[in-house]
Amino acid sequence: MKLLLDQGLPRSAKWHLETAGFDAIHVGELGMSTATDEQILDFAVESDRVVVTLDADFHSLLAERSAQAPSVIRIRIEGLKGPEAAITILKVLTVASDELETGAAVSVTTSNVRVRLLPFGGRPNQPK
Repeated sequence: MKLLLDQGLPRSAKWHLETAGFDAIHVGELGMSTATDEQILDFAVESDRVVVTLDADFHSLLAERSAQAPSVIRIRIEGLKGPEAAITILKVLTVASDELETGAAVSVTTSNVRVRLLPFGGRPNQPK
């Protein structure tokens, strides 16, 4: 699975994800540090990547667009260092990889992973 890490995530998380066998890239490496959320979503669609972010706006944009892609993982845990962020992402990939492959918006807290299939309203919610 190919991942696109948004600006708020530590760049070092990329290395940890690559070590685990994932194709990960940080928006900063692409010169997209100041890109809009819409530009990041568009890039993710074009490059077939799952967006990983701390930003709540991405799920709202998916709803506004009635989007089927890209999948977005929103981490709702503040202060994660690179290794911790990578571990959190890897846990999500373990429990929701099938849904992410077909289109999903995932919210992650310290105690819960919530998966909503895309497009919103098009398929039933799947608790994890």
